[in-house]
Amino acid sequence: MIIDAHAHISDTTYGNLDLYLAQLKEAGIQQGIVVPGGSLDVRKMSDYISGRVKPENTVPNNPYVADACKSHPTTLTGFAMIDPHEENAADKLEHCFKDGFRGLKLSPMTHQFSFASKAAAELAACCGDFGFPVYSHVVFSPGASTAKFVTLARQFPGTNFILGHMGFGPADQEGLKAAVELDNFFLETSTGSFLHIKEAVSKAGPGKVIFGSEFPLSHPKVELVKIILLDLKDGDLDKILSSNIRELAGLNRIS
Repeated sequence: MIIDAHAHISDTTYGNLDLYLAQLKEAGIQQGIVVPGGSLDVRKMSDYISGRVKPENTVPNNPYVADACKSHPTTLTGFAMIDPHEENAADKLEHCFKDGFRGLKLSPMTHQFSFASKAAAELAACCGDFGFPVYSHVVFSPGASTAKFVTLARQFPGTNFILGHMGFGPADQEGLKAAVELDNFFLETSTGSFLHIKEAVSKAGPGKVIFGSEFPLSHPKVELVKIILLDLKDGDLDKILSSNIRELAGLNRIS
């Protein structure tokens, strides 16, 4: 069993559901964790990172993800994206969990918030109450840095946190250190450098590393090859490719 733990799907030509399912099949991956995409055009990602362009669609299309998961219940599981600036954000997340979503996706690049905000804390607490994880990337910003995300994880030891793309840049030492020290802190591999993934497995252990693809920016098969090339024994490989995310998203509870 292989699970892609992080993919964006959207009603676009480059990131739609049908294309994602086709790429999963091509890669030999059986299941995927999907989140709303389309808030920015990933074909111009460098423009967003540099700040030259602002996200065009800041309202997350959770209904698109919900419909996809309901249409493919044995293949897809959804994480809801919530804008912390929204009124009653935690209440909206609770509603998403009751509707079948099994994790929270935060997007500081899209919504420009701080991990130190009251809203972020309320969302993290909600995830802990339901037993679902918080997934987020980080950006080059004081309020949404790796350090701030780690601080939030320390504040809520009963909530699990997944740092997307192995953190900021090709070798985020703050994220790796947190994965070593904190029981509730995990690293997701999509678009991460091979050497840093290898170091994370060695130092934090395979139980702290989670395979993801970052579709549509990357192809699931491309990202999977990086994990296969680690040349791990079967038990360790299984943790990274499926059992870690199954446990975090509570998929074992519904098997």
